[in-house]
Amino acid sequence: MKAVVIRNGTDRQYVTVTDIPKPGPIGPEEVMIRVLSVGLDGTDREIVMDRYGVLPEKAEQMVIGHELLGTVEQAGAASGFEAGQFVTVLVRRPCGSSACLPCRHGQQDYCRTGLYTERGIRAADGFLCEYVSELAQYVVPIPQACASYGVLVEPQSIVEKAWSQIACIQRRVAWEPGTVLITGSGPLGILTALTCRSMGLETHVWSKSGRDSANARLIRRCGAFYHEARESAQPGEVEPFAGGLNAFAVEQGIRPDMIWECSGHTPLAFESMKLLAPNGVLAILGVASGDTRLNIPSDALNQEIVLNNKCIVGSVNASRADFETGIGRLQTIEAQFPGMLTALLTDRLTMEQVPGLDFTGIAVKAVVDLASMET
Repeated sequence: MKAVVIRNGTDRQYVTVTDIPKPGPIGPEEVMIRVLSVGLDGTDREIVMDRYGVLPEKAEQMVIGHELLGTVEQAGAASGFEAGQFVTVLVRRPCGSSACLPCRHGQQDYCRTGLYTERGIRAADGFLCEYVSELAQYVVPIPQACASYGVLVEPQSIVEKAWSQIACIQRRVAWEPGTVLITGSGPLGILTALTCRSMGLETHVWSKSGRDSANARLIRRCGAFYHEARESAQPGEVEPFAGGLNAFAVEQGIRPDMIWECSGHTPLAFESMKLLAPNGVLAILGVASGDTRLNIPSDALNQEIVLNNKCIVGSVNASRADFETGIGRLQTIEAQFPGMLTALLTDRLTMEQVPGLDFTGIAVKAVVDLASMET
């Protein structure tokens, strides 16, 4: 069967389409899945464009892709699934260390050892291939009504994990958030905006994308406010990183109860700490892989966090519960903003287009189609 893999080369890794064996016979607690489509995100961009990938030990290649929508081709007798069901699959697998309490309790998204594996990302084959076999415990059913946007379940689960953490943290205080600021208008930023708007929150999105970009139009379509970032910081700000977020917030009179950093531009996380309202929460969803250095007013930021009871949380991988909550949330979003989720899926690709893909040319969200839902 065909697959998109990252492979060791003479000087560096490279991505290519190749033939690999189809998964063999499944066990009673396994499921064979026919892959319909796989979404691409910032991690895939790093793998494809920057040749970043952690291959399984002693392996020369690894199938990439981790945002799966598929249908059950075969179901083991004890799997609890049946042929024809739409499904997705969890990404992370436990480290296996007896000393790792979270992994021992099915919370591998909180793994302490760092020895976990992630399908399509770290030491385990992913989903950008025609068929995948998986243990039923890692397979999540998707209602047929959600199939057209089912490939968004995995990224939505990241938003849901952050929400669940925020809900736990904010039990500390009587708190009714009203205003939200989101930095970044990529797919994760848009899903966060849709989530916040589905909950009735005043939502502001601040991003470098143009006012007439597809991202900005989608954000305004759900009733959120879109603000195009300026290209340079203002005098006296934390660091001259692109945008001047503090100046923008002061100018607009925004004092958000929650800030969601979805751009992956690390300096914004530090600048956001100052902007939060007292008792507010900063959720960091974007991840940077570079080595950005900053000069920051550490004492002032320390005072903001301690004296105003501010919290910072991160979310990068999610549990089964977050996947299931994400499915429900996507259904709510679709009911309130019909067609928004499928409109987010702007670029439909073939497997052959992935190795040479220029991610800068993607309007909003790229999806690789492997099979039709009707076949």
